[in-house]
Amino acid sequence: MWRKPWLNLGAVICLALALLTLATGSPLAARDDAGFVARIDLNGPIGPAAAEYVDAAMRQADADGATAIVLQMDTPGGLAESMRRIVSAILASRLPVLGYVAPAGARAASAGTYILYACPIAAMAPATHLGAATPVSLAGDTPLPIGGTQPASPKSSGTPEPGGPAPDAETRKVLNDAIAYIRSLAQLHGRNAAWAEQAVRGAATLTASEAASQHVVDFVAADVTALLAQADGRTVKLGDQSVALKLRGLAVHDYPPDWRARFLGIITNPTIAYLLLLAGIYGLILEAFHPGTYLPGVTGGICLLVGLYALQLLPVNYAGLALMALGIGLLLAEAFVPTAGVVGIGGVIAFVIGSIMLFHRGVPGYEVNVGVIAGLAFCAVALLAMLLRLVTRARRAKPFLGDEPMLQANGELLQAVPAGGESWALIGGERWRIHCEVALPAGTRVRVTARHGLLLHVTPLQANKGELP
Repeated sequence: MWRKPWLNLGAVICLALALLTLATGSPLAARDDAGFVARIDLNGPIGPAAAEYVDAAMRQADADGATAIVLQMDTPGGLAESMRRIVSAILASRLPVLGYVAPAGARAASAGTYILYACPIAAMAPATHLGAATPVSLAGDTPLPIGGTQPASPKSSGTPEPGGPAPDAETRKVLNDAIAYIRSLAQLHGRNAAWAEQAVRGAATLTASEAASQHVVDFVAADVTALLAQADGRTVKLGDQSVALKLRGLAVHDYPPDWRARFLGIITNPTIAYLLLLAGIYGLILEAFHPGTYLPGVTGGICLLVGLYALQLLPVNYAGLALMALGIGLLLAEAFVPTAGVVGIGGVIAFVIGSIMLFHRGVPGYEVNVGVIAGLAFCAVALLAMLLRLVTRARRAKPFLGDEPMLQANGELLQAVPAGGESWALIGGERWRIHCEVALPAGTRVRVTARHGLLLHVTPLQANKGELP
């Protein structure tokens, strides 16, 4: 009987919760009814981590029932493959994406210009700029949309200016592909395609007000609230449909990167990937020299695999990687086959050149910090100098084993020795049986001249020769 009151109380609580849920609705349903805008921050160089973050955040915002997405950008550019992945995600999105270059002082340079052109709504904050989208072809690899520095005539089609060098077929192909790509994005949303071509061909740039006046972007907005207010009521194309935006007054929910995107962002930093690679190599070398310690081998193996995973996501120059491996090999060879530093110095030079060449320096934000390379090179030189010093000292040091150090030893007779006879002497802290051709009294200082098994031949130590007793 005592259980029934508790059962009745539980039933009352469950009923009250059910009525409360029906009256107020679930939090998700309430948010869906009110509507909200998801904000995704695209800051820094555009690489694999940024592309994965934007793609995942857009999918999550769609699953959460967002009304629209604000893609807030401040980027110097980046990798072409990552940029195209972001553009594809924007074009395939079921939600309208509002590209917004902010805050004041931000930029959408290079790859950021392509992404901004792909957004159905493009806006900029005051004191921002965009452009410089000239592609750079790196040894025939995928073109990287970064800021160009060689202006060209916007009316030319990959032809050189008078007096300038003639571009090869690969350069023309990369340039024309980039122009067609950004023109298609401009035509999709009815923006200034002529300026887009100029931004690619001649690295043209515009401020926010200039971009709005030339119809490169739709408007200038001071903040996200103003962005939503000015975009409200506009009609955009999502696939083959036209959608009227109703964004005024909606709440803005931030979608920060998840742990995976943060992890990728860390390891795909060229300097971090470079250090991981070196830590892995040296960890395995230490384990090979000291087997059974385990810690260097396990740590080095993990660092090497993570570093190699990061390298396959980055624009790596494999000639630089080969030079680094050669440099490390030469430094190790110097330790085993001393060559007065010739092989070691060659290893340091190969290592430094390979480190500089490892990543394509034309890509914004994708190069190893020169200070890190200089620091590692200094450490390698210091290690090489210490090794050469130890080798030199070892060569100059007196031998400690064998007959040679014994022949240089002095001692003292413990007993008198007759001419041509044998006796005992204290040599090197040990009692030795000795033979001498001349008679000597006990206590005489003698020098070892020969050794036959356990018998030492000695002569009296002459003080007049300047030799210490």
